[in-house]
Amino acid sequence: MSQAFDALCEYLRRSSGLVMEQSKKYLVESRVMPIVRREKLSGLDELVLILQKNQSPKLAKDVIEAMTINETYFFRDKSPFDQFRNVMLPAMIAKRQNEKRLRIWSAAASTGQEAYSLAMILDENAARMPGWKIEILGTDLSEQVLDKARKGIYSQFEVQRGLPTPMLLRNFNQIGDSWQISEAMRSKVQFRQMNLLADYTSLGRFDIIFCRNVLIYFDAARKMDILGRMTRILAPDGFLTLGASESLIGLKTDLVGHSEHRGIFMRNGAPAPAAASPRATSPAPSPAPATLPTSFAASAMQASRMRTAG
Repeated sequence: MSQAFDALCEYLRRSSGLVMEQSKKYLVESRVMPIVRREKLSGLDELVLILQKNQSPKLAKDVIEAMTINETYFFRDKSPFDQFRNVMLPAMIAKRQNEKRLRIWSAAASTGQEAYSLAMILDENAARMPGWKIEILGTDLSEQVLDKARKGIYSQFEVQRGLPTPMLLRNFNQIGDSWQISEAMRSKVQFRQMNLLADYTSLGRFDIIFCRNVLIYFDAARKMDILGRMTRILAPDGFLTLGASESLIGLKTDLVGHSEHRGIFMRNGAPAPAAASPRATSPAPSPAPATLPTSFAASAMQASRMRTAG
């Protein structure tokens, strides 16, 4: 098992850039061995042999997806979303008053909770952004998790993790024992399959990038490569957010940390925005279905008119 595990780790490193340490052996049991049993293989040794000989591209894809699925939940870790609401968003509203356009990238979006959390915060602030065109893109390596993200259907357990009850009732519809985020909210987020080792230039420029809890799976060289390419498509005055356990220590990048808010990074040379004091936001009504790019404020007003007419 040990030799097979080491060989699998080497394969994952070469094929996807993932670095799996000995402490991650439990992932083999919980994520890869079900594939071994499904394919009726003799064990991990046979699986690794098939991967090394490139005998089944589909099997290779299944293994990589299984090893890269990250746990996520709504408003995970809370602080980055508070910073988005109280620091990044006010700064962008002030800087983009003429352009009235905001583009956000949720890299390694998994099953979509992070992207939808950002969408709900933006919806709450619709009154402050009349006429704005807002785009949220969520990407992930795994088509399996992206399919779930697009459908926006979550179990009772999943919606209870980090999602305030008022937001649940305002933005979700109950379907049996599950909850589906509203069509209006789903229309505000686009999901796309993408490998973080691929080229990003086709995505265009982003004002805010969330890349949380994924760099921990890469070695230092891969981290610097990913951050370097993200920096090049980040607006000169934009923001990049990493996970709570991630930092730039020991990495050579063109990013610098925010002087007052841990976890927020900006391009080197960009002026640090003044800290905004937290403000209460009154919940906006659930918006009607819209097509990206769209104005969150316009959709909220349309939903209000529909309710009045009904």
